[in-house]
Parts: sequence; C-alpha cells; structure tokens
Amino acid sequence: MTYFKTCLYVVLLFVLGCKSTTKEEKVAERTTTRPNIIFILADDYGIMDSQAYAHKFTDSPTSDMFYETPNIDRLIHEGVAFSQAYANQLCSPTRASILTGKFASRMGFTTAMPPRPTYYNQNLPAPQGYLMHDVLEHKDDIKIEQALINGTSNSAVSAGTTYDAGRDELSLAEALTDYHSAFIGKWHIGGFGANGYQPADQGFEPLAWYDAGGSDYFDWRKSWDNTSTAGYPKIPQEKMHMGNSGQETGANYLTDDLTLQALNFIEESSKSKTRPFFLYFSHFAVHAPYEGKSDEVTYFEEKPTKGWNGHKDPVYAAMVKSMDRSVGAILDKLEETGLDENTLVVFMSDNGGIDSSITPNDTGTDNSPFLGGKACLTEGGIRVPLLFRWKNKIKEGQWVDTPVDCTDIFPTLLEAAGYDSEAISKKNSLDGQSMFTVLSDVTNSKNSYTKKVRYWHYPFNVIYNSPFEPFALTPHSAIRDGNHKLIFDWYGRLHLYDIETDPFEKNDLAETRPELRNKLFEKLMEWLSANVAQRYWPALNPSYNPEKEARGTPFVNLFETYRQNQENGG
Repeated sequence: MTYFKTCLYVVLLFVLGCKSTTKEEKVAERTTTRPNIIFILADDYGIMDSQAYAHKFTDSPTSDMFYETPNIDRLIHEGVAFSQAYANQLCSPTRASILTGKFASRMGFTTAMPPRPTYYNQNLPAPQGYLMHDVLEHKDDIKIEQALINGTSNSAVSAGTTYDAGRDELSLAEALTDYHSAFIGKWHIGGFGANGYQPADQGFEPLAWYDAGGSDYFDWRKSWDNTSTAGYPKIPQEKMHMGNSGQETGANYLTDDLTLQALNFIEESSKSKTRPFFLYFSHFAVHAPYEGKSDEVTYFEEKPTKGWNGHKDPVYAAMVKSMDRSVGAILDKLEETGLDENTLVVFMSDNGGIDSSITPNDTGTDNSPFLGGKACLTEGGIRVPLLFRWKNKIKEGQWVDTPVDCTDIFPTLLEAAGYDSEAISKKNSLDGQSMFTVLSDVTNSKNSYTKKVRYWHYPFNVIYNSPFEPFALTPHSAIRDGNHKLIFDWYGRLHLYDIETDPFEKNDLAETRPELRNKLFEKLMEWLSANVAQRYWPALNPSYNPEKEARGTPFVNLFETYRQNQENGG
C-alpha cells in the first residue's frame, strides 16, 4: 500500500469512527463497557490475618504462618493493596460509611450491638432532635467505677420513610443508577429488623441477608427467616424484617452457602448484556460465634506453625480458610464466565481483628505488631486490609502507602463505573474522596488524592481491655491529620503518634510535642462539636466516686475544659 493510500485509509477510518451516535447507542455503549463490581466485606478480619499483609509488616516467610490465605493473597498479587486503609472501630459504623460515603458518627453510628430497644421498636415518640432508631441505652457489664456515662448510637441508615423526618441518605446502590445491585450477607444497619430500612429499601436486590451483628454458621436459616415480633410486641409493623436465607443451596455451612448464592448470581448476570452488576457480598466470617468446619479445624489443630504471631486458635484459622476459599471461588467463576477482564473486585474488612490480648476470654486473633484490636482506636482496631483487582485495567502486585478510609469506597466505585463522583460527592456532602487514580498512580505522585484528615468517635465504656492499661476501655475519639494521629481518651488522656514512622504506636509524643497535641485536640473537638450531636457524646457520671477509681491516674474532664475555653474565647 502506497503512502498516499495509507493516509487516505486512516482518514476514512477516522471519519467513519466519528459518525454521530444516538442517545440510545451511547447508553448501550456505556452499560456494556462499565465494569461489573464485586465488593467483598469481611467481618472482624484483622490486618495481620492475611499472609501477604503479615509478610508486608513482619518480613516473615508465609510458610511460617498459621493462617492460610492463598486466594486473598492472589488478589494482592493481581491487583493493588493498601497498607494504610482505615475502617471504623466496629462493624455498623463502617457499614454505614461504606453505604453513604460519610463519617459514621455524623449519622449517629457510633457502635454496633445486638438488638436493643429503640424509640421505633418500642413505639415511643423520639425526643426533640433524636432519631427514631436511636438506641435507648447500651452498656457492658463493667464492675469497676466509671467516670463517664455512655453516649447512644443510631441503628438505621435513613431511608426516607415517614419516621426519618425528611432524612434520606443516598446509598451506593442508589447512586449506581445503571447497575443491577444485589446484596448478600450481613446488613446490621437496619434498626434490628425495622421495616423500610433493609437492603431492598436502599437500592439492592436482597439475595440472602440478615440484619444482625452475628450469625450461627450451622443451622442459621431459622433465625434468618424468623418474622415474629415477639421480642418487640409494640413495634409498629406486622412482622420483623430481620432477613431471608435466600435460595436453598444444599450447603450446611454459612460461608459456603452465601458463596454459592453469590456464584449463582454471577452466573445469571453473565447471561445478561443489558447492564452491569454490583454485588455487595458481606461475609459474617470471621465474626463470632467461632464455628469452623470440623475437617479444617482438625487440620489446623495439627499444623506445626500454630502459635505464630499469637495465631493459635484452630477454629478461627478454619473460618479464615473458608472465607479465603470463598474469594477463590468468586475469582474462578469470573474466569469461567468470561467476566474477569471487566469486573472490579474489592476486598476489605469492617474493623480490626478481635485481639485475644485485650478480650476478656482470650479469643480471636492477634494483631501484633499493631496495637490493640476491635473496639480500639489504635491501629490494630481500625487499620484493615483493602484490595482492588481489575484485570488489565489497574497495576498488578502493587502496594499503596497513602492513607485512605472506608468513606472513600463510595466515590471510588462511582468513578470506576464512569459516574461524576465529584459532583455526586458535593451534592450529597460526602466525606469520602475517590482514590481511583491511585490504583494506577500507586505513589500518588500526581497528588490526585488529596484527603489528609479523618475522624473516629466511640463514646462507650467497653468490657474489652484498653491496650494502654489492664482496665475496661473508656470512651475514645481520634483524628489522623497527615502523618499524625491523636487519640483522645475521654477519661482525660491524650496519645499522639507519628504513624508514618511509628505505625505500631510505640512512641507516644503527647508530652514531647504539646503544641501539636493541643492543635489536633482542638481540631478534633471542633469537628465533633460541629458534626456529632450531643446525645452521641459521653457524659459525666453523677454517681462517680473518684475514691473508688481503679485506674492509677485521676479522671480529668478535658472536654469540659475545652468547652469553657471556647465560651471564654480561649
């Protein structure tokens, strides 16, 4: 072909390619090129529970480790892993943040709990300014003297019902307007079975779901399918909407059953070319009760590496293995159906692992060398694994050290799906920022992800021991601003760390960097004052007797001092 003919051929191709397209053709192209999205959320799965993460932070060979996570590690090898991803201290706050893209305590989600009395399920009028799904009271059975009374917590993400007084959070599924969105697994943000607040009310097709914090792993269906209101006879609905066990799969272990239902959904979706799908797969694993498959429990009981890094429970290890096998089955199904090249898979945990060193009964995992675990605002309680895998679209085998958090999931998935995440974020006052560009620019060299500040708030005395002392946790709040994190213990103590150089929180800078400490404390209190209603704050205990205090340091009312200083212009 001559040079002239070659040029003419290229011009013709360009002209033909630039022909005008109808609106319908553009919509069809958009819905076929947008990725399918599978978001897998593990429960109570610690930062050190994955072999690849454990190797990242200890440099130990994976062959020395007790837990086995080859499929989760495969996600890391074939995608991008975040070394500084943050969730909340407990599951319901994180789930609320993922669903809405907002800091949980802004919506009143401060803790997670089993079913508790709320204004709604007691059919009581909520006090002025309260939400109908605010919990009336939640407290642990703590024997020692307590200087503070617990705050409260919301239990349902607003869905625009008559009980929400005009509130209606935009959910991630609702924002993905062109997608077929489905939900499987643990919900736990629906007001303990409240009508109008379940997955179907937030834009999902519910495949199998349960609005509770934990579930049996054997013989679970009866609980999931129970609609009796006997527990709350005054609730203003004819039946409870706690869940539905979904289709019968023949599996007798919960993790396996939910996985089969997810695989069936993927298989059916592969036959449809009309629109992409979003599957939110929310595991109960590895949340208590600790129940593993007997053959796998036996395997780990006899494994020689038992005890590595404090990982010693064969049942817990078996539960990890079952969840990891679920991840592998999903990846295999994507390959089998030909969907793997246009499916974004995301894996995350909802909070840090339950650390056996601070639990009253020595159960769970061990997050060492990170400090603390679930319910703590130290790194072991809120730093979690976060993985993205999109074959041939994002880099493989890369680590991102830029800090991100669970509110960023919402805008990131929107951008991956081709939506204007910035416009949606601005319109709905999201706290999250899309980190999609970081999946390719893993060092964030272009500074496209600019978020520097994040907040946590947990206004409860908790039966778990503090990682700082052998006593029950007191209410805590925290801020991370850049590399520095301040933890405010409402008992009257401040902890300051440079997380970039001291990720295991061994060097407390609170006394040596007083100006920075005070600056971050003021910034944290300003944010709490502006964004978190007073009922979600702890309060002074009028019955507190300081002479009976078990702690070695006296209670100091720092939050009242801050308030007085503000009133006095100080």
